[in-house]
Amino acid sequence: MDLFIDRMPSPVGELILIWSPGALRVLEFDHDEQRLQRLLRAHYDAYRLTSELAPAELRNPIEAYFRGELSAIDTIPVETGGTPFQRKTWAALREIPAGSTITYGELAEKIGRRGACRAVGLANGANPVSIVVPCHRVIGTNGALTGYGGGLNRKRWLLEHERAHMPGASQQTTLPGFHTFF
Repeated sequence: MDLFIDRMPSPVGELILIWSPGALRVLEFDHDEQRLQRLLRAHYDAYRLTSELAPAELRNPIEAYFRGELSAIDTIPVETGGTPFQRKTWAALREIPAGSTITYGELAEKIGRRGACRAVGLANGANPVSIVVPCHRVIGTNGALTGYGGGLNRKRWLLEHERAHMPGASQQTTLPGFHTFF
């Protein structure tokens, strides 16, 4: 499979975009090359990466998200490998509104697998498209930040960024459905 790789700056560090015509396949932070290679091997048996600037339809919404236009990433086409369970979990992640969080248990219930918190957590951790498939919006049952491939500092930053750019954020102390833990 021929895939293309691009890098772009962001407030949370350099991002690696891997794409094919028409779809984003991986969005990863540049700090963990081994994680990137594991994700690629898990999703694509054989692939060749060619360095090329990602098209505007992928780059522009990501840049807009970081400028505070949170819904800009909602329309980015994503195509991944993964098991049917993982893909179902990742699709459910895209339904979590920006500025909100849910627990692993709530996510398991949302996909019809009540009690499958651990499996949902593993699928969440295997998500190859950070930020766009917003696994950072899933938290522990007690409201605590838990694992994030990009690191907990990035997860905290992303959640605070979303909260700060929600309509009426300056007048609200807590968003509906948002578990406060800052």
